[in-house]
Amino acid sequence: MARILAVDYGEKRCGIAVSDPLQMIANGLTTVDTRDVEKFIVDYCAKESVETIVVGFPKTLRNEPAAVTALINPFIGRLRKALPEVEVETIDERFTSKMAFQTMIESGIGRKARQNKALIDRISATIILQNYMEWRGK
Repeated sequence: MARILAVDYGEKRCGIAVSDPLQMIANGLTTVDTRDVEKFIVDYCAKESVETIVVGFPKTLRNEPAAVTALINPFIGRLRKALPEVEVETIDERFTSKMAFQTMIESGIGRKARQNKALIDRISATIILQNYMEWRGK
């Protein structure tokens, strides 16, 4: 089986998570500068078998697209063009950053480490991937 890769897209950096080849476990992979994320994903897909890329799609509390979606939609288009053999999907990512921060607190991660936005982005990507795998499994 191929992996699933998840992206928590941000204006400055993107959290990346990936599943195991059996698509059972979500793991935080890395955080990449937004300007480098497409190249990173294309290079990763050249090395690893990736079936699906899931991009977190933020919505407001009113269920409307958030402002950053103006950047995400072109990003998705470029991914689809660069990797036509890989399915690219979106999933609602509301509250993933808050969930990631809460996960850090519950894990006993210290206050200083919790200020590491790259770590929050990587955990957020992992939550996006886990949510996607649970949703798809239904």
